[in-house]
Amino acid sequence: MAPELVIRTERLERRFGSLVAVRDVSLQVARGQIFGVLGPNGAGKSTTIRMLCGILTPSAGSGQVVGFDIVRQAEQIKQNIGYMTQRFSLYEDLSVEENLAFYAGIYGVPRNQRRDRLQQVLESTGLSQRRKQLAGTLSGGWKQRVALASATVHEPPLLFLDEPTAGVDPVSRREFWEQIHHLSSVGTTIVVTTHYMDEAERCHQIAFIFRGQLLDTGTPQEIVARRGLRAAEARAADAGALAARLRADPRVDEVSHYGHLLRVCTREHADPLLVVRELGGEAGLLELDEVRATVEDAFVSMVREDLVHAGDGAARA
Repeated sequence: MAPELVIRTERLERRFGSLVAVRDVSLQVARGQIFGVLGPNGAGKSTTIRMLCGILTPSAGSGQVVGFDIVRQAEQIKQNIGYMTQRFSLYEDLSVEENLAFYAGIYGVPRNQRRDRLQQVLESTGLSQRRKQLAGTLSGGWKQRVALASATVHEPPLLFLDEPTAGVDPVSRREFWEQIHHLSSVGTTIVVTTHYMDEAERCHQIAFIFRGQLLDTGTPQEIVARRGLRAAEARAADAGALAARLRADPRVDEVSHYGHLLRVCTREHADPLLVVRELGGEAGLLELDEVRATVEDAFVSMVREDLVHAGDGAARA
């Protein structure tokens, strides 16, 4: 059976005067998926999310979110989603529990169900011991938990997270993603924007957006495979000389320094071990291992290719 689609869009576009912030974005998100929307700052991620939430009206295109039309039924969409941003507004002079009670009221949780629902959310997010603590005294990671609890207190079928881990320490980021996967496992659909490429590996499906356009969409493994990338890590006595020779080779897509190691990505499934051995003799090759190509490798490759094509078009114009 085909999966139930919670989000379906066709050629969404959003203009701000003469600026085209998002163009020709078509997406499909199935129920229970964690769907990552990735790209650098200013790529159009947040604008896309705000259209899907019913906050911004598309300039062109169409779509449905949780069964409602994004142009004609924006208010119904807002009532059936959760929305959390990196600047989620907590009332710092209220306790954790008082913040949750406030948002339960805003989201329309029935009065006779609020006490039980607040207790459930406090327990599931590990906030029970901090329920009486003022939100303003919490660390960034704990504030993030309260923000997530507030955005899900009404048990929405669809949750939008817009750059939710920006500025959060690595331990809190990992704990946050465990909570996200728990929500997904019980049927909540989650759309998350991020510019942290390692977080893409945690999503079921991802979409790359750059300069307002959709570059590719699929599972992390599918996207990496479509780029035809392979990767290796090398250590050499003269890493700078090896890097220069590798960058001049047409088989090489990317060379980057990681401490004393060079990370080398090759295109079109070229064997990175063979390429480095061919070029590394004079640089004093000391160590060489093949490693997994990542989503970050794929994204960097796509962005550079897109910029090259854009430059060619500008030159021809």
